[in-house]
Amino acid sequence: MTKGSPMSIILKFTMTLLLGNIAQQLYNIVDTIIVGRCVSPEALGAVGSTGTIVFLIIGTSNGMVTGFSVVTSQRYGAMDSKGVKASVTNGFYLSLAVSAFLTTVSLAFMKPLLTLMHTPVNIFDDAYAYITTICCGIFFTVMYNLCSSFMRAIGNSKMPLIFLLCSAATNVVLDLVFIVRFGLGTRGAALATVISQALAVIPCIIYIYAKMPTLRPAKEDWKLNRSIISQQLRLGIPMAIQYSITASGTVIMQSAFNTFDDVAVTAITAASKFQGILTQGMFTVGQTMAAFVGQNFGARNMKRIRKGVGSAVKIYIVYSIISAAVAILALPHVLWIFFDTEVDVSVYLPWATTYITECAVCYFFLSIIFIYRNTIQSVGYAGLATVLGFVELGARMITSFYSIYVHNYYIAVASDPLAWIAAGVAGMIITAVIFRKIERRWASEKEPSGENKCKHASIEAESKAS
Repeated sequence: MTKGSPMSIILKFTMTLLLGNIAQQLYNIVDTIIVGRCVSPEALGAVGSTGTIVFLIIGTSNGMVTGFSVVTSQRYGAMDSKGVKASVTNGFYLSLAVSAFLTTVSLAFMKPLLTLMHTPVNIFDDAYAYITTICCGIFFTVMYNLCSSFMRAIGNSKMPLIFLLCSAATNVVLDLVFIVRFGLGTRGAALATVISQALAVIPCIIYIYAKMPTLRPAKEDWKLNRSIISQQLRLGIPMAIQYSITASGTVIMQSAFNTFDDVAVTAITAASKFQGILTQGMFTVGQTMAAFVGQNFGARNMKRIRKGVGSAVKIYIVYSIISAAVAILALPHVLWIFFDTEVDVSVYLPWATTYITECAVCYFFLSIIFIYRNTIQSVGYAGLATVLGFVELGARMITSFYSIYVHNYYIAVASDPLAWIAAGVAGMIITAVIFRKIERRWASEKEPSGENKCKHASIEAESKAS
């Protein structure tokens, strides 16, 4: 990613990642479709009511492991072969600890959290069964995202996509077996997701060891490296906090939704799953920028970083407009997918339409959050990226609590768009300041030595072999 047209590289890399992220979205979407059509609309609402909690837990863990892989991309861009492999092994150790901690805490506090979120009584048990089963599989989710993040960090987005597509297909089959054949309801949907995610981890590890010598650690690389661990934690913890702050805001927003009846909750669940497919491009460009900016930061090429960020913004102006149009126009024609043929979908459509319309007009701001947040993190200022999370949290809290106070659905739905606008603008300002600071610092430093250029040639040859 340190050579060639930034626009072309970002577009190609993002498109590959987009397919993978859409496949990952299918995990939960297939759950909701089969649950909604084969169990009941109430069960659909139960799965949807836990969506923000899943985002809180999985997003926090993903933020952490993405931080670990930023170190990998930086070392790779600097052509530090030993540093790349050390980042892999120490990232694995840290991920084990993250998995154990999140699993323990989430299972211990899940029931009080669902109560605090005003989860409707008639869907509470189904929601609890679903989310606790998902929590039991946190380890597999963390391990898959760690392996795929390492691959993306050195520019390989193809293989994670292939493994995930196979896993998504497995998830569909298991959903039908557990829900339709064995009647396990929401717990069966979650169980299918966990098993499918576990099956995605195995080929990732095998492929890294068999085909990617750049990432494959030797025996001596498995020792703890305090310098690497410190750097990974400096990037991973703020990124995890960033995700958890953002997710906490969505939990509060879900609490506002839950104050309305289960029809509203179910409508939002169905609409948000459809929206999740369209907005995967926003999340995907964040992953792309983490790899692109990380490698070029390691190569000390700020001009190329600026050009890459500008290219990403141009791409997502177009993407956001198209996504918004599709979201608004297609919703009435796709909402029925989530319900049994005997259910009157027109009851849910007004709630879903309001939600989609208010969100769709602000998709561009959601895009630039991911572009600038991952850029900020990848140039070593992960702590400042948390500012965007606090901005989002503040906007969602104010809007959600006010909507609860006045019991107004339109205001509740506006929580997301207002948060995106506030955080997006903050991201642009913070990034501009950081770029100028880095350019001044690099201008006062010496150019990389001949020894570093030799390292560059060595690891580049190893990368081509993988």
